[in-house]
Amino acid sequence: MNASPSHRPHPAEWTETQSLLPSAERDLPAGRHQFHKEQMMARIHEDLRTPSRTSSRTSSRTSSRTSSRTSATSPVAPVKRSNPFLRRTILLPAAALALAGAVAGGLALTDGGTQDDTTALATGPALTTRIGTADAKGAPQLLDRISLAAADTSAPTPHKGQYIYIASKVADTYIKTVGGKSEAVSNELHSRQVWNSLDGRDGWLIEAGETSDKGITLKSNVPFSGAYNALAGLPTDPAALLRKIYQESDAVRDPEVPRDQAAFVAIGDLLFESYPPAEVGAALYKAAAKIPGVVAVDDAVDATGRHGVAIARESDGERTEWIFDKKTLRFLGERVVVVKAKAGDLLKVGTVTHTSAITERAVVDANKQFPGQVS
Repeated sequence: MNASPSHRPHPAEWTETQSLLPSAERDLPAGRHQFHKEQMMARIHEDLRTPSRTSSRTSSRTSSRTSSRTSATSPVAPVKRSNPFLRRTILLPAAALALAGAVAGGLALTDGGTQDDTTALATGPALTTRIGTADAKGAPQLLDRISLAAADTSAPTPHKGQYIYIASKVADTYIKTVGGKSEAVSNELHSRQVWNSLDGRDGWLIEAGETSDKGITLKSNVPFSGAYNALAGLPTDPAALLRKIYQESDAVRDPEVPRDQAAFVAIGDLLFESYPPAEVGAALYKAAAKIPGVVAVDDAVDATGRHGVAIARESDGERTEWIFDKKTLRFLGERVVVVKAKAGDLLKVGTVTHTSAITERAVVDANKQFPGQVS
């Protein structure tokens, strides 16, 4: 990700003196939401159906499907659902979010401390980048190459009792309001580590600024939709897979979220913090090629500064980009970029509302075990 060299330092260069003021009022960004709020809202929704459920997984990733251009008085936020495809496309009213923030403090914070153990992330200027050139005609060819690369993999097949470990770096730009004055700021680039059992019912999360250093447990009676077993059960025929994605997303999609965008986001969710079997990953890319509005982008940069090509789709003035290595076509990460300005908008063209980079994917033998660590 490129910050303007003259006055916007890279997130890693920010210092603790730039930390968020205690009195600051922070809008919920489209890029990433407070972990405890998202988890509680997922719990609230599922409790309406299955009262005994605890949240199966918390993913703070979101995108342009819910605009980051929300006001301080009426924020909206996408919330993870147990539905296999729609975890980021539901809008919720401010009252529900206020409830979540008020009661989420003790939820699922076992074995890792409490909410008070977290250290606030430093803040800095809004993240900005050069906008790559979009090419609608080049998208099918690029996705076909990416699909072939995904199918040709030597990654190990996980076995019963093992866990999927994924490490990433993430950062976001959002609107901060202090004393009635609003400005676009960003949180520092920080680490996120997730462990998930193959069935998605057990796991662990460590994320700077969101959990304690030890992390928190992720347990649920409802499998995480991006879990390995769930992905392995998906159709590998691209047309059948896309029909399923549309069918599932239509059942719960908010009317404000365009149908094609919801499908694109759903596929991105299944690709990012997961470990899909090779044939399923290949099918997901071929399915994405069938979604109207998908484009190829000549240059995009992930959260750690790695340049690549991208597959993207624009919605509500923001472009969601999946970034791939230019040579190997390996998935690097995702970012959301403002490409069309709105009158009075504090997020200008070129603002990066969310950026992420996958730094490691691995199969490990136990929960909380790091790759290469002996059990």
